[in-house]
Amino acid sequence: MPLLVMKFGGTSVANTDRIRRAAKRVGREVANGYDVIVIVSAMSGETNKLVGYVEETSQLYDAREYDAVVSSGEQVTAGLMALTLQEMDVPARSWQGWQVPLKTTNAHAAARIVEIPTENIMAKFGEGMKVAVVAGFQGIAPDGRVTTLGRGGSDTTAVAFAAAFEAERCDIYTDVDGVYTTDPRITSKARKLEKVAFEEMLELASLGAKVLQTRSVELAMRYNVRLRVLSSFEEQSDEAGTLICAEEDIVESKAVNGVAASREEAKMTVISVADRPGIAAAIFGPLSEAGVNVDMIVQNISEEGRTDMTFSCPINQVARAEKALNDVKEKGDLNFREIVADTDVAKISVVGIGMRSQSGVAAKMFQTLRDENINIKVIATSEIKISVLVDRKYTELAVQALHDAFELEKA
Repeated sequence: MPLLVMKFGGTSVANTDRIRRAAKRVGREVANGYDVIVIVSAMSGETNKLVGYVEETSQLYDAREYDAVVSSGEQVTAGLMALTLQEMDVPARSWQGWQVPLKTTNAHAAARIVEIPTENIMAKFGEGMKVAVVAGFQGIAPDGRVTTLGRGGSDTTAVAFAAAFEAERCDIYTDVDGVYTTDPRITSKARKLEKVAFEEMLELASLGAKVLQTRSVELAMRYNVRLRVLSSFEEQSDEAGTLICAEEDIVESKAVNGVAASREEAKMTVISVADRPGIAAAIFGPLSEAGVNVDMIVQNISEEGRTDMTFSCPINQVARAEKALNDVKEKGDLNFREIVADTDVAKISVVGIGMRSQSGVAAKMFQTLRDENINIKVIATSEIKISVLVDRKYTELAVQALHDAFELEKA
């Protein structure tokens, strides 16, 4: 039988009525001749509630027990989904991560998938099971303890299963009906995209588009897993949603396919460091060890042997970055005058695989922002992306202006 992976997020399984609606979708795919692996998240809000219980019990909690608690949300949903399918006369059973077994590293609360053996589930398909309902977000460590994959881990679970079982497709059901040219809450002109290349989706996901988790897109690109993003609240045709696929599956692409905005950014500047070989390593090595996710980097012109180093990072990592750099300074391994943090910025990005073959994107972007009197603080580019930092108060204006300038409302 052809095999399909279907993943339902928290809002799609928020209560028993929504689980029933999702189960009907699964039943239709079974009727179409598929064996189905269903990956489920915890009910909407459940994981936050469980995390709250852990933090209320112990501020310095054991990460192994944290995983034991927070993984229970997905187990509840998996059992309820299997029961609902059985009531519909669809042969189904639930699977917890350790029963598959989904093997992971032992990095509790942030585990990485190592292997998904297919034998156990395939044996049950051979015995007549039509649907395997798998609790997402969880696995088992080498020592036998339950692990979790971090926020958004159910997306990663779904893609990993699609790769391991060589599924025809992986459908991600969520509360939006696809990937849009930008956030529809910012501009009503946002248009749903029919197809998005893996690389574009990876950039959009990392730049603030919250439709898919970044690790899941990385995995899909590595194993060429075709993803489809769909709404669980609308009736679907065969062409519904947005297909995330290889670049060669897209016949023609505009220079820019999307505009992303992230308000969770900070700009940090290390003032007056020595301009010498190794200074970048002296700054960014400790930041890496402290788990600070650095993105945009600019080094100023040197004057009298001193220079400034500016970088961006998530706003919730500012204190960690300051501590890491001050610790290095106290050890005498790095000398600087001060660290200046600007936490009132936003990162605005334009993304498109068409940039590889079409020129003038940067010029148009900068001209558009100038026309709106928006000052650019930092610029970073890649082959298919241009990002800038601007004052946060201009976020909506910048997105709307760029969306109009690149005529993204047009197919």
